[in-house]
Amino acid sequence: MTRAHIPGILAMAIVVVASNILVQFLLGQWLTWGAFTYPIAFLVTDVMNRVYGPGPARKVVIAGFVVGVVCSFIGTQIMGEFGPLVTFRIALASGAAFLTAQLLDVAIFDSLRGGRWWRAPLASTLVGSSVDTAIFFTVAFSGALTFLEPSNDVSWAGEALPLLGVGPTVPLWVSLGFADWLVKLSLALLALVPFRVIVSWAQSRQIAA
Repeated sequence: MTRAHIPGILAMAIVVVASNILVQFLLGQWLTWGAFTYPIAFLVTDVMNRVYGPGPARKVVIAGFVVGVVCSFIGTQIMGEFGPLVTFRIALASGAAFLTAQLLDVAIFDSLRGGRWWRAPLASTLVGSSVDTAIFFTVAFSGALTFLEPSNDVSWAGEALPLLGVGPTVPLWVSLGFADWLVKLSLALLALVPFRVIVSWAQSRQIAA
C-alpha cells in the first residue's frame, strides 16, 4: 500500500461506517437510508481499480471488510428494542455479501477494463450488487437458514405479502431485498458520472506528478 491508496481506504471506511449507522433508520416500508450509501462502496472499488489496478482495489475491499467486522461487533454490544442491533446472522450475511460481491466486482472490472470506459464499472457493479443483495437477504432472513442462529427469531421476515405491496405473494424479506436491489441498480447508472469525473481527475494528477 502506498500513500496514494489511503484516500480510497478512507473513503471505503467512511461508506461502511455510514451504511452501518444509516441501516438502522427506515425510509418508507421497504428501505433504510443505508440502501443509498452502501452502493457507493462499488464506486470506490471501481475508481481504485481503474486508477491503480486490481491489487490496490482488493486491498481497499479487505480494509472495508475489516471495518465492517468491527462495526458488526460493536453492533452486537448495543441493545435495541428487540435485542442486539446486530445479530450473528446479520453479521455473517453482511460480511459474506460484502467480501464476495466486492471481490467479484474487482475481477469483472479487470476483465473488461480494455473496453469502453463505462462498460467495466457498469457491468461489475450490476453483477456485484445483485450478488450482494442475494447473499445478504438470503443469509440474514431466509427461513431455510434458521439453523445458522436458532435463537434468533426471524419469522417476521417470512410473512407472506404482495411483492412491494403490489406484486405476487412472497416472503417479506424478498420484497426488502428486491427494493434494495432496485436502488443499487439505479445508483449503478448514476455512479457512472462521478466515476468518470474522479478517474479523469486522478489520472491527470498522476500525469502531472
